[in-house]
Amino acid sequence: MSSEILKVALIGNPNTGKTSVFNHLTGLNQQVGNYPGITVEKKVGFCKLSQHQKAKIIDLPGTYSLNASSLDESVVIELLMNKNDDDFPDVAIVVSEVENLKRNLLLFTQIKDLEIPTLLVINMADRMKRKGISIDIPVLEKELNTKIALVSSRTKDGIEDIKALLRDCKNIPSGTCLDTSQIDEEYFDSLQKTFPNQSLYKLWLVITQDVNFGKIEKKTIKDATSFATKPSSELKRLQHKETIYRYKFINDVLKKGYVVDKSKAIDLRSKLDRILTHKVFGYVIFFAILLLIFQAIFDWSSIPMDFIDATFTTLNSWVKDTLPPGQFTNLLADGIISGLGGIVIFIPQIAFLFLFISVLEESGYMSRVVFLMDRVMRRFGLSGKSVVPLISGTACAIPAIMATRNIENWKERLITILVTPFTTCSARLPVYAIIIALVIPDKRILGIFNAQGLTLMSLYLIGFASAILAAYILNKTLKIKSKSYFVVEMPNYKLPMFKNVFINVLEKTKTFVFEAGKIILAISIVLWFLASYGPGEKFNNAEEIVTAEMMNQDISSANLEHKIASYKLEHSYIGVVGKTIEPIIMPLGYDWKIGIALATSFAAREVFIGTLATIYSVGNTDDDATLKKKMEKETFINGGKVFTFASGISLLLFYAFAMQCMSTLAIVKRETNSWRWPLIQLFGMSGIAYITALIAFQLLN
Repeated sequence: MSSEILKVALIGNPNTGKTSVFNHLTGLNQQVGNYPGITVEKKVGFCKLSQHQKAKIIDLPGTYSLNASSLDESVVIELLMNKNDDDFPDVAIVVSEVENLKRNLLLFTQIKDLEIPTLLVINMADRMKRKGISIDIPVLEKELNTKIALVSSRTKDGIEDIKALLRDCKNIPSGTCLDTSQIDEEYFDSLQKTFPNQSLYKLWLVITQDVNFGKIEKKTIKDATSFATKPSSELKRLQHKETIYRYKFINDVLKKGYVVDKSKAIDLRSKLDRILTHKVFGYVIFFAILLLIFQAIFDWSSIPMDFIDATFTTLNSWVKDTLPPGQFTNLLADGIISGLGGIVIFIPQIAFLFLFISVLEESGYMSRVVFLMDRVMRRFGLSGKSVVPLISGTACAIPAIMATRNIENWKERLITILVTPFTTCSARLPVYAIIIALVIPDKRILGIFNAQGLTLMSLYLIGFASAILAAYILNKTLKIKSKSYFVVEMPNYKLPMFKNVFINVLEKTKTFVFEAGKIILAISIVLWFLASYGPGEKFNNAEEIVTAEMMNQDISSANLEHKIASYKLEHSYIGVVGKTIEPIIMPLGYDWKIGIALATSFAAREVFIGTLATIYSVGNTDDDATLKKKMEKETFINGGKVFTFASGISLLLFYAFAMQCMSTLAIVKRETNSWRWPLIQLFGMSGIAYITALIAFQLLN
């Protein structure tokens, strides 16, 4: 073992407080990334043990056992079995919790039998008195052949004991807990003779576990002449026998050193569960909480978002007023600063959404929601864990897609990622609001319901229904090998820990800003370039051409500038794009100006409104007209109105389905570790949007 840096693997069942222990040991000295080639999150932190020694702590994904059923669990097994891995641990810490010690010890005994020095941490010790639990630590240490730290992550008691045990890690026993050969003596004896220099339990895991859940197919072992592998059905029988054998051992151990006196326990959990998971009231409570959360998200995030927007607008103006005119100033103001503003303005929504999700997870309520919704969602190829991302998508698809990380099944997670952008996000609202105001009359239906309000609600329902339908189709068509097990831990209810919530929100926000932000900023600069430069004489001599055309007209200097800007935009590269795609979008009822708005709104859907505001801010009369009035007056060359009921509905449906958000594509690329899926999203959703908009316009026109 290294005397300088001790490599420690932190392992445990979900909801044992493993993340809290990791945060206490490492503080903010953490690094978050992905394991090479896969999308599983890798968290590494450093902990100072003494003046000359520190520990590198790898926080492995939560797992119930070494019988892998998900990509997360396969990561744990592969790391523990590969001594050539740079992160192969000198010491393993298995975090358990005091109320579910029996179940947690199954994983502990499996890791111990790999002959890795293993430390057992029993967390949530502050509940022992309330639950009537007493533990004889020396007895358990002897029976389990290990060292034990009794800790409370809530009060921080015992954290220093973990550090002390790591400093003295040479005294942590490395022997096994059980005699693995007892599962089937003849078979294991043959196995040991064939591979005499290998750990017996490690050989057993190599034979029984499929630990390659990604694109790589399962690795198989060539049979040695003196050893023949058993058929799959027989191996499964022996796995069941192993589990029974281990639990028998665990029961015998706990009888000697673990006592629960239920007469002293006070338990409110069962009473709350009967209400929160009720087949009727459970759903009512859940949707009431969601309504409260998203109302708070929109209300609370609007203040910092408006502040950020105003700040970057002021900074943009300050740069233009302070620096000398030129292309560098324009690039800095309109490209870089505007691009950064487009990144930073998402932070409040992301932070608030993950704040609420973290609070619900920390309190133990989110597991009840997952359990409640699983039966409904499974019919469409999803699971209960897909509910949170789909509903989160109504605020913003970016944090919603990031929230899919808690879905163990890769196929279910991928489907959730692909369909989440169908749900109506807040970026669509500016587009919906102005188009609805233009083409839907402000009148009452049945004397109660506002027609414009019903239209907006219908668009939300269309989005969610599309996501569910797309999930059903993808589930039937995607040929991805994956194992589907729905195992959800029902943890005790508890008050959320501020430190855990803060670190979770901080890490998720940092991930967005520094990972997706790089792509967003780059594309923003490209869009600025395309709108600021153009080919040919018409763009380069725009000022002379427009001035000559306006020479005999009474026009203010401000309107002349607008005319020149509009002319340059029309003949810029992005204008050429608009004119080029005009024949394609004409059947939808759009002109080239809407085409430019569609192209520029790829950066973000709400850019559609800003683009139209720039294009329509021309004319020599009604300078104070609102964007809505200017859009109402907009006509084709033949005099027909651009924005009619038919073209308006077409545009609404286009934005309901189209993937007009580069930041979402960037996040999908990051979460799937491939450009394949975001490109499928882009072209698939755009195709659906085009066909739907085309049918709507042709039927209504």
